[in-house]
Amino acid sequence: MNKIKQLILNEKIILFVIIINSLTIFFEGFDELGKNAQHYIAIIDSFITIIFIFEAAIKIKHHGWRGYIGDNWNKMDFILVFLSLPSLILLFSHKINADLSFILIFRISRVFRFFRFFKFIPGINHLLIGIQRALQSSLFVLIAFFIYNFIISILSCYFFKESSPELFGNPLKSFYSTFKIFTVEGWYEIPDLLTKNLGTGSAIFVKAYFIIILITGGIFGLSLVNSIFVDSMVSDNNDELEEKVDELNKKIDQLIEQINRKQ
Repeated sequence: MNKIKQLILNEKIILFVIIINSLTIFFEGFDELGKNAQHYIAIIDSFITIIFIFEAAIKIKHHGWRGYIGDNWNKMDFILVFLSLPSLILLFSHKINADLSFILIFRISRVFRFFRFFKFIPGINHLLIGIQRALQSSLFVLIAFFIYNFIISILSCYFFKESSPELFGNPLKSFYSTFKIFTVEGWYEIPDLLTKNLGTGSAIFVKAYFIIILITGGIFGLSLVNSIFVDSMVSDNNDELEEKVDELNKKIDQLIEQINRKQ
């Protein structure tokens, strides 16, 4: 039992199991493999689910419930294991009737096990803290960007609702079309479509309108959001470097003072 416990608590073993599980889910999507192969793949997947259940149980016993659930990665593992439990019924039932068809939905949760790979990335916790800090710092800029997109989408809806109902037929469609322009990629396709049957004067107005949207929302807007986000991400590293530089300067000053005293 102790050997099994040591294997389950070995993160390298769990990483290997996750890789195998990822491959089974990947190959399960190929209907060309045939029903027999699909059946064996399903058995392997269910067996891996049982391993994850044992992993959670052993970790809870080893660390205690509070110690186990206090870790955010363990919280994610526990949720995924809990969602995987109903899918084990499929191992014992080849035919799913209407009453049990909802179990198929829970099988989708297996895909989220891929997120466990992030746990093994070196420095992932530091990276997540940086992302959290960046989101907090750029929250108001993101809200302002959303409001600007909202205003432009309503304005564009009134302008082009009749000429292009598939893109600007309602505020929601207009919001999505405006956001596509903000992303810069392929922005010219929308104004070209709108100006296809327009005269020269109207076409110039439409293209100028979308150029202004592109510059204000796409080039300046997204660039501002991106710069603030990245700056907040690396600010912690800059603070550490500044502290180290300050400590180094203090040591240099102390060394100079000692040299002057000796002289």
